[in-house]
Amino acid sequence: MTQRGLQSLLTAAARHWPALTLSGLAAITYLSLSPLDRLPEAPGGDKLHHLVAYALLALPACLARPRGFPALLCLFLAWGGAIEMIQPYVNRYGEWLDFLANACGVGLGFVLSLPLRSLMPKAERAKADGRVA
Repeated sequence: MTQRGLQSLLTAAARHWPALTLSGLAAITYLSLSPLDRLPEAPGGDKLHHLVAYALLALPACLARPRGFPALLCLFLAWGGAIEMIQPYVNRYGEWLDFLANACGVGLGFVLSLPLRSLMPKAERAKADGRVA
């Protein structure tokens, strides 16, 4: 991918963070609370899936940095915790280590956003930060 293509992708993710966030929350909720007879076989392991899902959930908001951004990250953590507490009631297993993987994923999304934001056009970063470019 070219630098211009990456800039366009990052800018689009920052601009459309609300839709991406709601879609991510819906997908995570559905996949986490759908009753299963047994867990599906998937490469990488359960904790890695939690880490990646929550990193991808947090990344668009971390790129956009909307007003109330820290509270939004706390919402992602609370959402992950609530899902883990609900899972035993829908024939799933809630685990504290899954919650820890979720929290690490939110942190990873934030950490990844730091260098990625520097690749965004300056005007887009300023707009995301609430400043005029």
